[in-house]
Amino acid sequence: MLVTTEGIVLHFIKYGESSVIATIYTRDFGRQSYMINAARSKKSKNKSSLLQPLFPVDLVAYQKSGRDLQRLKELKSNQVYQNIPFEIAKSSIAIFIAEVLYKSISEHESYTEMYDFIKNSLLYFDLMEEGASNFHLWFLFRLTEYLGFLPDTGQVSFQGWFDIKKGVVLYFEPSHPFYANKEITSYLIKLSNLKISELGNFKISRNMRDSLLSVLTEYYQSHFEELGEIKSLNVLREVFL
Repeated sequence: MLVTTEGIVLHFIKYGESSVIATIYTRDFGRQSYMINAARSKKSKNKSSLLQPLFPVDLVAYQKSGRDLQRLKELKSNQVYQNIPFEIAKSSIAIFIAEVLYKSISEHESYTEMYDFIKNSLLYFDLMEEGASNFHLWFLFRLTEYLGFLPDTGQVSFQGWFDIKKGVVLYFEPSHPFYANKEITSYLIKLSNLKISELGNFKISRNMRDSLLSVLTEYYQSHFEELGEIKSLNVLREVFL
């Protein structure tokens, strides 16, 4: 069946001399893998330029239920980013988020609420001037709501420790080592209450940003064994530290 939908590019690998297999999170069919023939040929430079991390695309595909690899007929840009491809900080964040999404989204079915959240957040991020360096922290936290493991960050007292294993803020220090200390927990609670438009007011040091990122990453890893090592994390740290 020939279908038309939109999607967000998560990953691609080369296949053969000129083709690629692209993993795209689509609005109507969830995560899908597409064979794109001649994507790397001289005549198809436009196709390969669209397959960058988190680029929004429109596509026409031959879709067959139960098939692991679909075949793409047409691919074109859905929205053109103004800043993400050209700013090293924003492009590094995009690569990091793309890797997290690639390793954490597995459903081959429509989840329009999560798709719209991802797309709209990225379009806002592309134009952000203040608070952009904290976007990935906010995005990781908010995405947990759609993935089904939103942390309970309700403050239990004047101080608290975030238990990474349980996903809750406790009024006592856990007996195991998988938790955030009081200072990191206080920033996590502040982050949990922020709207994306308020990120410019989220004042945080570079070291604390890195610590908070480590806690959020560990929290994801505790829910997704396949997440493993996030290779783009070191690049992201080099950009911001």
